[in-house]
Formats: sequence, C-alpha cells, structure tokens
Amino acid sequence: MSGEAMYLRPSEAAQRVGASAKALRLYEQRGLVKPVRTAAGWRAYGPQEIERAAEVVALRAMGLSLASIGRALNGEAGELERALAAHQAALERQSAQVAAATAQVRRLRADLAQGRVAGVGDICRVVQPKSEVKAAFALPWPWGGEWFELRDVRAINYIVGPLGSGKTRFARCIADTLPRARFIGLERATDGGAAARRRIEDDPRLKARVDEALAWLIEDGASQSGALLTLLADLEASDASALVVDMVEQGLDQATQEALIAHLRRRSGVDPVLFLMTRSSAVLDLAAVSADEGIILCPANHRPPTRVAPHSGSPGYEAVATCLAPPDVRARTEGVIAWRPEVA
Repeated sequence: MSGEAMYLRPSEAAQRVGASAKALRLYEQRGLVKPVRTAAGWRAYGPQEIERAAEVVALRAMGLSLASIGRALNGEAGELERALAAHQAALERQSAQVAAATAQVRRLRADLAQGRVAGVGDICRVVQPKSEVKAAFALPWPWGGEWFELRDVRAINYIVGPLGSGKTRFARCIADTLPRARFIGLERATDGGAAARRRIEDDPRLKARVDEALAWLIEDGASQSGALLTLLADLEASDASALVVDMVEQGLDQATQEALIAHLRRRSGVDPVLFLMTRSSAVLDLAAVSADEGIILCPANHRPPTRVAPHSGSPGYEAVATCLAPPDVRARTEGVIAWRPEVA
C-alpha cells in the first residue's frame, strides 16, 4: 500500500467520523465500509474509506437500518424519505425548545431595560435549568435505607453494577416510584413470547408498530425471539411513561443486542423513557454513549448509586467498564446470581 501517511488506523478513523471502532467493524461486516489492508495485514482507512464511513455514520444518525443504508448508498433514494421526515421532526422539537428559552431571556432583558431587576434565581434557571426530582425513595437492601433522589433522567439510562450490588432492587424502586412506569423482568423469555403475541394480535395499532420495529431490527441483523417480541410489545405500547428492563440482553444474541440498542437510539426522545439494566458491552458501548444517554452505577461497596460520565478517567468509569463483558462471556455467566445471607 503506497502513501501510508494518508491512511488512518481504525481508532483514528473512528474518532474522525464520530463513531466507535466497534461500529466501524460492524459496518465492515455488513459490507458498507471496506478498509484497505497494510502489508502487515492491518486495517487502514484512506480518504475514500473515511468519506464512506462518515456517510454511514450520518445515515445511521438519521435512523436508517444497516440494510437501508446499503440501499441508500447504492442510489435508492426512497429509503431516505421517512428518515428525513423523522430528522426534521426532531429538529423542530429542538427549535421549539430553543425558541422558548430565547423568549425567557428576551423577557428578562426587557424587564431590566424597564428598571425591573430580575432575581438571580430567575436568571440562573434560564441559563442552567435546575433538574427536578423525578423519583425519590429510601435505598433497599443491601443499602442501609439512605435517601436517593433521581434527577437528570435521559432518554436511555443504563443501570450497571457487579453481582450483589443491589441493582435489581434499585431498578425495581425506580419502577415503583416513577409514575406510570413498568418493570420488565427476566420472566419475559419463559413463555417464548406467547403472552406478547396474544397482546399484539389483540391490538391492531400495537401490532402495526411492533411489525414496523421488528422489520427494522431484522434488517439490521436481529433474530426474532420471544424475548425480543416481549420487549417490543412493551416498548411500543402507549400506556407507559417509563420502562425499567432487567438485563435487557437476556435471550438476545450479539447481533440482536447491537440492532436493539441502535433501534432504541433512533427513537430517542420518544416515550417511554428507558432504564436498561445491563452487563453487556454490546448494549453499553462506552465509546458510543450520546448526550441523550446516562449511566447509573451501583457500586460494589454499596455506596449510593451514582451517575458516571462515559469518559476514561471520570469517577466510576473503570468500575463500569469492569462490569461489562462481551455477549459470549455474558452467555457463560447467564443465570449466575450473587449469594445473599439468610434473613433471620
């Protein structure tokens, strides 16, 4: 390969296009990006490969499945219409929020011009709105009843912790405290999705939404299963404001996990808000966490749960990274539970 100085390593290419190295490998597997190889056999990305990868990342951000992206890159423009419409709607929501904030600032300036001095608190709330308490409760065992307040709820909230950290009880408290929230436990896969199928067939509108989501997921490489169908039935139902999912990767292979989290990201900002318990690095790729996502760590030492920023070196980051494992490792530890002492 000549002109090697023009070529980037996978990590450098990922940084350049705003994706993770794992995402670039997935795009390569699906034939969307084809890196060249050095004389030693290493992957390398030149200008053309970088440009193609950037196009894939942009189309992915608009909500297209990997199969749809492939067709769009081959010149099938019909794939883009719905994605553009959804992107326009998201931009219009953001514009409305900015307009409301601008109106507040304009009002405060008008008050100042007329000699009415605004309170510092009013100004601070405009510049940096205070996050309100969404849920508050006493932490259950294995904590000691400390008071916990849940603020800064994102569209997707990951709950992570080692075995025995109390994350399942913590997640149940969130589901019990948030209004119109639903807890989805591990029993979702026990009946092969039969209950979910009956529920879907009895509700034509729900069936249409689930069919649409399932088609997108299958195009993206997912395999249909009872566990996936149950998740989609709850996700697409309109009666829950928040879903708290116990080990979201349960019963899903790696390709399905990757497709599912991509699907959840594309519908970010649409109810219900999601709290996803996970220990899978396919679900929680720390290099791909966006501003619409948050991480809550339940520490091994049973200190109160805390928010963790997805940046190496930030408090709690290494603890979160240690909790995560690839899907093949997670499959080997499936069903393993932490020992709990007998309650007298």
